[in-house]
Amino acid sequence: MQTTPVILSGGAGTRLWPLSRSASPKQLLRLLGAETLIQSTARRAGPESGFAAPLIVAGEAHLAQIEAQLAEIGVSPRAIVLEPAGRNTAPAVALAALMLAEDELMLVMPSDHIINDVEAFRAAIARAQPLAADGWLVTFGITPDRPETGYGYIETAERVAEGVQRVARFVEKPPIETARAYLETGRFYWNAGIFLLRAGSFLAELRRHAPGIEAAARQSVANAAADGTTLRPDRAHFLASPSDSIDYAVMEKADRVAVVPVEMGWSDVGAFDTLLKWLPHDENGNATGGDVIALDTTNCLIRSEGPLVAAIGVSNLTIIATGDAILVVSNDRSQDVKRIVDALKIDGRHNMS
Repeated sequence: MQTTPVILSGGAGTRLWPLSRSASPKQLLRLLGAETLIQSTARRAGPESGFAAPLIVAGEAHLAQIEAQLAEIGVSPRAIVLEPAGRNTAPAVALAALMLAEDELMLVMPSDHIINDVEAFRAAIARAQPLAADGWLVTFGITPDRPETGYGYIETAERVAEGVQRVARFVEKPPIETARAYLETGRFYWNAGIFLLRAGSFLAELRRHAPGIEAAARQSVANAAADGTTLRPDRAHFLASPSDSIDYAVMEKADRVAVVPVEMGWSDVGAFDTLLKWLPHDENGNATGGDVIALDTTNCLIRSEGPLVAAIGVSNLTIIATGDAILVVSNDRSQDVKRIVDALKIDGRHNMS
């Protein structure tokens, strides 16, 4: 059963500033090796593995970079749909669904995830395909290995097929004691934000639970301008859409929602503490890149895209140097880097954000 990958590439990656900027966000960067994050995402669901050509949902500003990066790995997209503005994931997925026949399956994936066990990923999709074809909305749950407070959780109910369970509820990022209790039950999984959906079933649920989003997306696509494989939905109609995530707009409200638990070496690349975890380390726990000297330094992420960065006697820091900015942040405050981007915008320095 062939499935169309839908790759969402609209994120800004503000927690990875100054590497990630609005003009070149994290999914277009080579943060973990030779490939960019969007290249790795496209490759893991490539045609050689039985998937159809991908459909990309992105912003106009990134079109040229996305086209070049996909061509670099030999991927020809079915279409690149350019969002007129950011309206969160539910409208973005709606645009993609309207490009497909109602009985087609779409694998919705963010473009900024790490998945180390690609075979486990593909096996989980294969388990989900029969249910998705039958109209179930299927998500994927990551087996938790710690009481993580930075992820949403999925509570499971009864088994509905081999390796597939009904979703009892979605839970927002919990406090630490609640997260520990979740792990003890064995019923909770991290919400990976990856979905396998029949296009017609998703649109029907969207009409039921968020009709304003469905109507705006439909009118936007109906009045779109096409240029080869590039589609520009109508701006005025799209701006009429409410802004909401696919989780809130549909998944938490629909009746036939299932989850496939999977262990596949997954993480989202949300902040520098994630990069420090996944990058190669030296004997002192440091991950370095570029022109760096680190003496008596432990558990640091130090990366330079220009000047020499020298560190002595420091621990648990992230130090990032680019051509026009230097960031120094405690590793346990990496989630707060987005506050720098907010401050730059308030100061009117949008070219640096």
